Amino acid sequence: MGLFDQLLNAVNDPGQQANPDQLSGLLNTVQQLSGNNGIDPAMVNSALSIVGNQVRSSLQNQRDNGGGDQVQSLVNQFAGMGSNPQAVNALFSSNQVQGIVQAIAQRTGLDPNMVQGMLPTLVPLVLNMLQGGNSVQGDRGGNPVLNTFLDADNDGDVDVADAMQMAGRYLR
Repeated sequence: MGLFDQLLNAVNDPGQQANPDQLSGLLNTVQQLSGNNGIDPAMVNSALSIVGNQVRSSLQNQRDNGGGDQVQSLVNQFAGMGSNPQAVNALFSSNQVQGIVQAIAQRTGLDPNMVQGMLPTLVPLVLNMLQGGNSVQGDRGGNPVLNTFLDADNDGDVDVADAMQMAGRYLR
């Protein structure tokens, strides 16, 4: 089952934290980033896609080195809708951040300084989407959205930007 399917299941499951308001908030934040920076929403989605892939890699490394509870803790601590530079610092080294900035700048044509300024919002957004699979009871039953995201085989099937666009269609 793909990331969007898991996200949709979480929205429809009253036992999980995801809900239509959360999805709307995520989509609105992407729109605000686009509007505040005067850029096409497609560019923000491209940036979000790259950030999502990098977050996946970082969380997979965290899981391999510290276990699933450590990953879930990072998601819970840094998920959000606003700017949080600590989220970026918790997942990436400064060299990794520069690589992400350059990859986004090359793919989108955006100014690297603008991209650098968007990262503290994009990273918590990805984590917020993943947090939607958490149980509302706070038990340790597992987070299917996070598990699907982490267990992707990196073949391009799991893309955060695609899941967000599908969520937007679902909400309409």
